Amino acid sequence: MFFDYIQDVVLISLELICCKMFFESFGKKRSENVRRNCAILFSLIVCGYLTASVFHDSFILKQILAVIIIALFMSLYFRINPGKSFILSVLFQGLMLSADYFTLWLNISLFNSIAEINESHLISAGLLTVMSKIVLFLIVLLIRKKIGDKSSYVLKNTDLLRFIFFPIFTIFTIIALIITSGSIENQKWGNVFLPIALCLAGMNFAVFYLLNDILKREIKIRESQIFRLKVKNQTEMYRSISENFVKQRKLTHEYKNQILCIESLLAAQKYDELKNYVRNISGNLSREVDYIKTNNVIVDAILNSKYREISDKRITFIFQLNDLSDISIADEDIVIILSNLLNNAIEACEKYCGKKVIKMKFMKECDSIIISVKNTYDGKLDIRNGEIQTSKIYNMDEHGIGIKNIIDVVTKYQGSYVIQNDKEEFYFSIILADKEQ
Repeated sequence: MFFDYIQDVVLISLELICCKMFFESFGKKRSENVRRNCAILFSLIVCGYLTASVFHDSFILKQILAVIIIALFMSLYFRINPGKSFILSVLFQGLMLSADYFTLWLNISLFNSIAEINESHLISAGLLTVMSKIVLFLIVLLIRKKIGDKSSYVLKNTDLLRFIFFPIFTIFTIIALIITSGSIENQKWGNVFLPIALCLAGMNFAVFYLLNDILKREIKIRESQIFRLKVKNQTEMYRSISENFVKQRKLTHEYKNQILCIESLLAAQKYDELKNYVRNISGNLSREVDYIKTNNVIVDAILNSKYREISDKRITFIFQLNDLSDISIADEDIVIILSNLLNNAIEACEKYCGKKVIKMKFMKECDSIIISVKNTYDGKLDIRNGEIQTSKIYNMDEHGIGIKNIIDVVTKYQGSYVIQNDKEEFYFSIILADKEQ
C-alpha cells in the first residue's frame, strides 16, 4: 500500500515536470525566489494527488478539476494571465491524454502478436503509465525546442538528438519489462519492474536538467569572456584617444617654443640657421602626426593606434579609406569590428614566417559600408562554408570569441560577411547597410 502511494506521487511529479516545461515555452517565472516557487510546485503536487485520489471514478470531473488547478498554480508561478493559463492547461491535458492513448495503442499493437494485455495485471498497467509519461516528456521536449524561450532552453539540435537516445532507450526497456512481466510466475520479481521503470523515467528528467544547466553555465562563461574582450577593446581605444590628447597638448606646448625660436632667428636675421631649424622640426612633425584621417574620431583613434603597433612589429600595412564622418555604425560596434579584425590579423602575422602583410579596406560606398581585412598567416585554420571550425564549441579562445563578436555586430545591422582563406592568406569581408540613425 505504501509503495502505491509513492508510485502515485512519483507519477504526478513527472507530470508536473512536463507541465512546468510546457508552460516555460510560453512564459517566464514571476519570481526567482526558490522557496516561493517550491511551495507553489509542492502545493500543485498535493492538489493533483488529492484530485486523482478523491475523483478516481469520475474521469470527466477529474479532468476538469485538473485543468482548473494547473491553470491556477501556473498563473501564480509564471507571468501568464489566468485566461492564457487556462487555455495552456487545456492544451497540456490534451497532450497528456494523447500520450496515454498513444501508449495504449502502441502496446496493444505490439502485444497482439506477442501476448495479450491483461487489464487486471497491475504491473503491466503501471509500466504502461510510466511509458506514457516518457512519451509526454518527448512531446513537450519537442514543443519547447520549437517555440520555447531560448534563454531557459539551450539544447541545440545536435545536443537534442544525442539526448533523445535516453527516453527512446527507456521506452524500449519498459516494453521489454512488460513482455517479461507477463511470463513471470513469481509476483515478487514482477514487483521489481515498476521501480526500475520509475527510476529510468526519473533519470531522463534528471539528465535533461543536468545537461541544460551545464550548458547554461558554459554559455555564461563564454559570455563573460566575450564581455571581457569587449571591455579590453574599448579600454584600448579610450587609452589611445587619451594618449593622442596628451600628445597633442605636448605638441601644442612645443609649437609655442618653436615659434618663439623662429621669431628669434628672424629677428637676428640668421636665415641659414632658420632654414636648417625649420627643416628639422618639419621632419619631426611628419613623424609625430597621425597618418590616418577619416574624419571619424573613433575610427581614427583605433586605426592610428593599430598603425603604430603594426609598424613597431615590422608588418606591412596597406589600407584604403575614404570619408567616414557620417557613417551610422555605433561607436561601440566600430570598436568591436576594427579592434577584433586588426588584433586577429596582427596575431596571425606575428606567427607567420614569411612576409607579414595586412591589407585593410574601410569605405563608405553609396548606401553601404565595406570593411575588409586580409592578412598573411601560417595556414593553420579550418574554414568550412564560411565558418571557422573549432572543437571547443562553448570554450573558444580569444580569437574565436573575437570573430563571434564581429558576427554578432554584423547580424545586428542585418549585414553580410565572408570568411575565406588559402594556404597563406586569411580574408574577412563585411558589408553593412549605412542607414540614417
